[in-house]
Amino acid sequence: MKSIVLKYGLIAGLFVSATMMTSLYFVDSSADMSGGEVIGFAGMFIAFSSIFFAIVKYRKTEGNGMISFGKAFMIGLYIALITSTLYVVSWMILSETVFTDFGDTYFDQQITQVMESEELDDAQKEEQIQSMKDFKEAYKNPIYKFFITYVEILPIGLIISLIAAAILKRNRVAEGTE
Repeated sequence: MKSIVLKYGLIAGLFVSATMMTSLYFVDSSADMSGGEVIGFAGMFIAFSSIFFAIVKYRKTEGNGMISFGKAFMIGLYIALITSTLYVVSWMILSETVFTDFGDTYFDQQITQVMESEELDDAQKEEQIQSMKDFKEAYKNPIYKFFITYVEILPIGLIISLIAAAILKRNRVAEGTE
């Protein structure tokens, strides 16, 4: 199981990190960050699809055609942790070296969206802006940034792990197959 988890986790982690770099390029060269967000989250889902492939591989090569929900979930969980860790480390490095103004750019864009919103009154706008200012200040702390970045990706990996385990579990081999 260890080699399967490492192989698929590293592949997914490298893929999602490369996708993040690509999405940051679009964000950096655009006034609208939504394109980068779409690319980033699509990359996460594609990367985490490796969980399905890893579970099937384990079931065929090490499970004799069988795998419990628990074992399948653990494979997915380990891959999600490896992938998420590579993503977080990549972001921590990139945000401190290449995309040092990302926080300011993102903050400014969010402020503009709030100010242009017709659904909020002035008091609500001021409240959201203050909340964003508080977040921006907290995000300067590397430990806070580290955990916030994990919260961005890890839940997606956990959900996909649960779905993959539920779909791919096989407690006994069907007759006539191996």
